[in-house]
Amino acid sequence: MSATAPAAAPSPAAASPYLAVRDDWLARRSEPALEPDLPIVDPHHHLWDRPHWRYMLDDLLADTRQGHDIVATVFVQCRAFHRAGGPEAMRPVGETEFVAGVAAMSESGIYGPTRVCAGIVGHADLRLGEGVRPVLEAHVAAGGGRFRGIRHITAWDADASLMNPGYSPPRYLLADPAFRAGFAELGKLGLTFDAWLYHPQIDDLTDLAAAFPDTGIVLDHVGGPIGIGAYAGRRDAVFADWSAAIRRLAQRPNVHVKLGGIGMRINGFDFHEHDDPPSSERLADAWRPYIETCIEAFGADRCMFESNFPVDKGSYGYGVFWNACKLLAKGASAAEKTALFNGTAARFYRLDLPQAAGR
Repeated sequence: MSATAPAAAPSPAAASPYLAVRDDWLARRSEPALEPDLPIVDPHHHLWDRPHWRYMLDDLLADTRQGHDIVATVFVQCRAFHRAGGPEAMRPVGETEFVAGVAAMSESGIYGPTRVCAGIVGHADLRLGEGVRPVLEAHVAAGGGRFRGIRHITAWDADASLMNPGYSPPRYLLADPAFRAGFAELGKLGLTFDAWLYHPQIDDLTDLAAAFPDTGIVLDHVGGPIGIGAYAGRRDAVFADWSAAIRRLAQRPNVHVKLGGIGMRINGFDFHEHDDPPSSERLADAWRPYIETCIEAFGADRCMFESNFPVDKGSYGYGVFWNACKLLAKGASAAEKTALFNGTAARFYRLDLPQAAGR
């Protein structure tokens, strides 16, 4: 169907870079879970309590309880619950303190078997150089054994309409000497780096990975192929540039990639513009070139499916998303499927999970 969906009540997402989440619209699509016994580690989701947009433990659990076997999750920074006072550099540690509390709640078993926030990725300003070390150590202490790494968002484009107003990184941040001095501290503490950037910046990450071959890096959201703004109507050209850069990046053995996060506004798909939410078949068909390119370049042992919820929830439901991933992995071997859905994530984030996952 191609008709535009009826106007929905205003949501905070409508005035932000994110697509509006419409629960009544999402309810129009329900699918039974494919391969319901396949263990899944969701290595990328957020939690927050923002004006008119709440996504906390109960909201996440409502999504994870849609028939798929979500054994564990990894929280990734999103500017949630930073400290209100104290040194500016230390304020993001408040997010880790909050998430560690959620993880402890989950580990009680009261909320079911899923290990929510078994791994935590926080934020520290790597431009502090060597001065970021106390911030990293504070995150590690606050995480209660769950803290795994840092995400310092570097997504930048000359088209200002593509920029998230919550972040304002300068161009070429990954090459900045102060940033790299801070990045060097990650490896000293055994921490990893989540990279969120746009597809024209992938080669910058390749250069960073070559300079720090012993630090684990994961590329978020298949590298952010852009489909709006200055890139609208250029999907074939963007794909050609993106895929070539992905193959160059894959030559760095310390880099992994997350398969997901393609339901955002910047990707330029029209899932949210239809009367009904997309089916898993439609999602799989739209994403197949991107997912297959990444798996071919990196191998299943360096790829992990991710939900990126609630950001991607403006485009489709959680259960439908995982069905799409399972359709995309239909031809994979048993070992490859294990890697894609739980093993790679469990290994990269060093998650202590039941033997059913991470084999």
